[in-house]
Amino acid sequence: MFVVVYGWRVKAGKEAQFREAWCRGTREIVRIYGGLGSRLHRESDGRFVAMAEWPDRATWQRAFDAKMVYDDREARAMFLDALEETSTGQAPLLTMEVTDDLLARIAGP
Repeated sequence: MFVVVYGWRVKAGKEAQFREAWCRGTREIVRIYGGLGSRLHRESDGRFVAMAEWPDRATWQRAFDAKMVYDDREARAMFLDALEETSTGQAPLLTMEVTDDLLARIAGP
């Protein structure tokens, strides 16, 4: 398994919009590119951080090279409109190979 971490600062008052757009976009990325999904977190300073899981680096790299374009243009526009700043630009904060995984799995929303 391969993990990628991204981070963003969101405009005040646009947090719900960002989260909805992130959820919709993530579902599209899973459907189109074969990602395993992602978790969205919020740091104490307000920055959002997502940890996305992929079957392997090659699957992620193909999606990254394709710029992870998806059909839900409304979600993409909502996402971009909510951003104050992205700490990663198009590049992730971290890319990591999973060596041991003891995270419990539950069905998400």
